[in-house]
Amino acid sequence: MKKFTLLACSCVIALGQSLMAQENAQEITYVEDPSQGWLFNRFKDNWFVTGEGGAGIYLSPNASERDLMDRWEPAASIYVGKWFSPLLGVRAGVNWFKSKGLSEINNVPGVRPDEPMVNGYYKQVFSEVGPVFDVMLNVTNWVCGYKPGRKYNFIVYAGGGGYWTYAKEYNADGKSKGWKNMQDRIVAFRAGLINSLNVSKQVQLSLDLRFNGIDNHPNEDGYAWNKTAYNLQAYLGVTYLFKKREWSHPIVPVCPEPENCDAYVARLQAADARIADLEKQLQDCLDKPEPVVEKGPLATVYYPINVSKMSRTDATVLEAVAEVMKSNPDKKYVLTGWADNYTGNDKINTRLRHNRVNGVEKYLLKCGVPASQLQSTINAGNLCDLGEKYVALDRAVTIEEAN
Repeated sequence: MKKFTLLACSCVIALGQSLMAQENAQEITYVEDPSQGWLFNRFKDNWFVTGEGGAGIYLSPNASERDLMDRWEPAASIYVGKWFSPLLGVRAGVNWFKSKGLSEINNVPGVRPDEPMVNGYYKQVFSEVGPVFDVMLNVTNWVCGYKPGRKYNFIVYAGGGGYWTYAKEYNADGKSKGWKNMQDRIVAFRAGLINSLNVSKQVQLSLDLRFNGIDNHPNEDGYAWNKTAYNLQAYLGVTYLFKKREWSHPIVPVCPEPENCDAYVARLQAADARIADLEKQLQDCLDKPEPVVEKGPLATVYYPINVSKMSRTDATVLEAVAEVMKSNPDKKYVLTGWADNYTGNDKINTRLRHNRVNGVEKYLLKCGVPASQLQSTINAGNLCDLGEKYVALDRAVTIEEAN
């Protein structure tokens, strides 16, 4: 069985080398692929600041008695926020709005005694201001997929806040005595829809439609001067996006499209002939004694060009290698640093070889492998030496059992 496996591998390698030797072979390129999803950003990326102004209508239990056109009042907000992914983001800021309602009594702030009553109620005006926090979901990116440079986005959000209530006090003749802090700290919940339009890479315009639920408190006389109330608001906003504004996608290899199928037909014909020849060689080889197979490296760590730092995946592999070494304390291992001789120069490549092998040795020592088991060295040649096109196979550190 071992003979068959080894010879089958030899056939695959020989076929691969034949295909790679074709004169018309083209380099594989590596690009970001949006179909593979996106990578989460760094904490310092995708921040924004928003300022908005608009108007709202108060929906207290008594407010419906007041004329509809007399219930609209201004509102404004400012936020700082961050998108953690194309779907999820948060924002925090300060919200202010005025409300027009109706009160059952006239000796409370916000009521002008000299104004005419409305169906037995007194007109009342007060302001709410306080910090707010929202969690946002980009529905457009969720349903349609993330697309850089998209002009329109539909966003839903929900959150809450706390408000301080202020209202004007009046004399009996209706003269203002100034604004008064009502010492009324209330809690509110909110939800809304944002229609966002990108006018440039840095600036967005938005229409924010919001519903607020406000849990007001009774006044000192026992009257629920606001009671539990709600309001509907609409805001026009401007948002500035700080760099980085987009998200990156995983890097994937892209094979170039062939100009026509003639090359594939020729390869297939050559492969058929080689397979027939290899089948004969395989049968001849199966009749021979089992060859002595040389033991290969315990592990090989590969690096991108001009890089000596290990990836997290390589660290996981080295942790397993360390366990093997510690379970065989009487064995010694040779660590060899490699770099390709097709790029860079001797000085750079020598430094890369040393840095790569030293990094592997340092991590194995960190994993508890005794220094006495390790011997580090470098090799000025190419590890595989398959040619300039496959230099990635020459940038490595090999770990072998010492003879």
